[in-house]
Amino acid sequence: MKKLVILTGAGMSSESGIKTFRDSGGLWEEYEVTDVATPEAWVRNRALVLRFYNERRRQLGACKPNEGHQGLARLEKYFDVQIITQNIDDLHERAGSTKVLHLHGELTKARSSVYPTLVYDIGYKDIQEGDKCDKGSQLRPHIVWFGEEVPMMDEAVNLTADADIFVVVGSSLNVYPAAGLIHYAPAKASLWLIDPKDVVIPVSRNVEVIQEVASKGVKLLTESLMRL
Repeated sequence: MKKLVILTGAGMSSESGIKTFRDSGGLWEEYEVTDVATPEAWVRNRALVLRFYNERRRQLGACKPNEGHQGLARLEKYFDVQIITQNIDDLHERAGSTKVLHLHGELTKARSSVYPTLVYDIGYKDIQEGDKCDKGSQLRPHIVWFGEEVPMMDEAVNLTADADIFVVVGSSLNVYPAAGLIHYAPAKASLWLIDPKDVVIPVSRNVEVIQEVASKGVKLLTESLMRL
């Protein structure tokens, strides 16, 4: 089976009703990103950060995978598919994808604010002030905030470097280091981009562009890959 590596961004989940701050003038569900998605915000106003992610978690619980998510899951019948996602939702997993690497963390998990390896599945439940890990420190969202290292990046690079086909779906290719993954795709790999907007592609190689939303774009991608 050919190795198909797919990098997904916010546009992957927008049809499921999940918004991105980049489409809202720097706001994320009416919140300033610097107030809710940085280590400094956590120190400054823990209650606000917890409330913000509790709201996002409840929102996610009411959302469903869209046809784009489901189409990527169906590709596992024909390819060795690895999803690398910038999204913090669980819609890929709920659609049936079996290999998903979350670069920026997972909304349905909490972790210790002191011991980062202590991670807990919480589903769509709230995290409250006073909720603690097994070692007694406050739980925080299991999210990679702006200004924090991306611990799964090395693994993502290794997966990309082994791809026969590398696809970007719904990513502006503006958020680094994730946007740099395309540079690690082997010379032999075919490159694809699905996005309804004009995206500046940071490589000089040929990239097949499907200028559609994720649901329609994944369908067209599938038809094209079946002809290869």
